[in-house]
Amino acid sequence: MNTKEYISSGIIESYILGLASQEEAGILECVMKNNAEVKKAFEESQLIFEKLATAQAITPPTELKAKIWDKINEGVNSENLVLNEKGKSETTDLDDNIIEESTLNTFLSNNWKNYTIAASFLFLVSFGGNVFWMKKQNKKENEIEKLQINMKLQSVALQKAEEKWDMLSNPDIKAITLNGVAEHTGSKAMVFWNEKTKEVYLNAENLPKVSKGMQYQLWAIVDGKPISAGLYTENSDSVTPLSIIERAQNFAITLEKEGGSESPTMENMYVIGAV
Repeated sequence: MNTKEYISSGIIESYILGLASQEEAGILECVMKNNAEVKKAFEESQLIFEKLATAQAITPPTELKAKIWDKINEGVNSENLVLNEKGKSETTDLDDNIIEESTLNTFLSNNWKNYTIAASFLFLVSFGGNVFWMKKQNKKENEIEKLQINMKLQSVALQKAEEKWDMLSNPDIKAITLNGVAEHTGSKAMVFWNEKTKEVYLNAENLPKVSKGMQYQLWAIVDGKPISAGLYTENSDSVTPLSIIERAQNFAITLEKEGGSESPTMENMYVIGAV
């Protein structure tokens, strides 16, 4: 598992929420000491949780204190009644009431803090679960997207293969192999020449990828003179006719500036083949 996979596994969120096992926590702490990227991800997640806890803090409703006071006051009155010499009940004096109210305020304050902490913890657990689930969903969506892209590319490749097969099956089509020259001996291309319509198609997918601002240009050699037979683009590969060539003894391809040239740059010739 690489660093990015480890970060997206949800172990950091589990650690912050106290849900990680002792072994998982120990491993994470060790990794953070030796991996700055994991440590940074931990600090960012911790900051997010802290901000969320602050944002979700709830102020207790004013009527809640009165309700709790009424309940406790009932017990306080019953437990703090004292019998006087005449057998009559008297309530504790004013100082005792002040102490009781102070005790109540402390009780409410402490317990409300506990309730708030518990609520915040539950929220963080819920949020952490949602974050973990969202990461899993995003990972699945990315995998699905990659599969869809691969399927689309395979579909395009299959379509091109079928088009080439249909072209080669046409009795009017003559296939001409162009082989690499000089330092481009590994390069190869195919010219498909319709001897009936004189349309010229080019398959140059086995040529090296060109840099920005450059483009392959096809030439027909007629009686020793080069004639431009069109500019190559990946979209026109084997599908769109580049030009009409009545006759030719050879075909060749050179690398020119984007837009083509009036005459071939001989030192940039990649492939050539005889008809």
